[in-house]
Amino acid sequence: EGMEHRVADIRDFAAVKAQFDDFKPEIVIHMAAQPLVRLSYHQPVETYATNVMGTVHVLEAARHAGSVKAIVNITTDKCYDNREWVWGYREDEPMGGHDPYSNSKGCAELVSSAYRKSFLKDAGIAMATARAGNVIGGGDWAMDRLLPDILRALQDKQPVLIRNPHAIRPWQHVLEPLSGYLLLAERLYTQGQADAEGWNFGPRDEDARPVQWIVEHLCESWGDGASWTLQPGDHPHEASFLKLDISKARQRLEWAPRWSLETALTRITEWHQAWLAGQDMRALCLNQISQYRADA
Repeated sequence: EGMEHRVADIRDFAAVKAQFDDFKPEIVIHMAAQPLVRLSYHQPVETYATNVMGTVHVLEAARHAGSVKAIVNITTDKCYDNREWVWGYREDEPMGGHDPYSNSKGCAELVSSAYRKSFLKDAGIAMATARAGNVIGGGDWAMDRLLPDILRALQDKQPVLIRNPHAIRPWQHVLEPLSGYLLLAERLYTQGQADAEGWNFGPRDEDARPVQWIVEHLCESWGDGASWTLQPGDHPHEASFLKLDISKARQRLEWAPRWSLETALTRITEWHQAWLAGQDMRALCLNQISQYRADA
């Protein structure tokens, strides 16, 4: 309702170009990706094909469509060369990535920079990249992601299995970066190249919390005797510490996070308990958006 939904595989350039040529979009927000770190260890070729060449296909189709004025390419906080330090990464830090997923997103950033300099700027298309923290929210069913794994275990009345309880991440409710993406897209559309660069959209510094804090808070919020335990066995490398510096977005876009991590987790618990109760989820989502806007 209120939108037109089409499906295409971004690894198929002809299919992507056909959609652009038919729809003639003015603003493109590129979010399609293989988004899972652990899956990228098992499917590196598919990960690079989707996240790198898929980005090439989207940008190539956009520049030939004749209608596009603004592009926001969504990458990840993991695109940076992670040095495991306590400071937040700034937008001009080097790209890197230890695992195939993170590295593929660093590559997507480099692709975006090359397209901006080589093609898009001269064509009058303003493109920026956006790097969000660990995005959480109701309705995320992905495997091997902390919040969905926790909520599935709570739903099944099983102990939550945790791999890296001391890993620290910049957690944020999904509505936070989405508000930033929309604001950035509007600025690109109305003001052109002035903001066509990389942007961080992350939480407040105090909301960069260890995994153990998250799971204990959710277990307490859920109630019903919920508990957690360490998952045995060896696991692929994942960064121990990651934080974003959002000073640029605060100063130049006047964007700032609105919800604390505690509020975000409360909203997620409300969402999943409503879903389990068979409530009208569209109405609940719209209500949470209204709550978010009211908390500005």
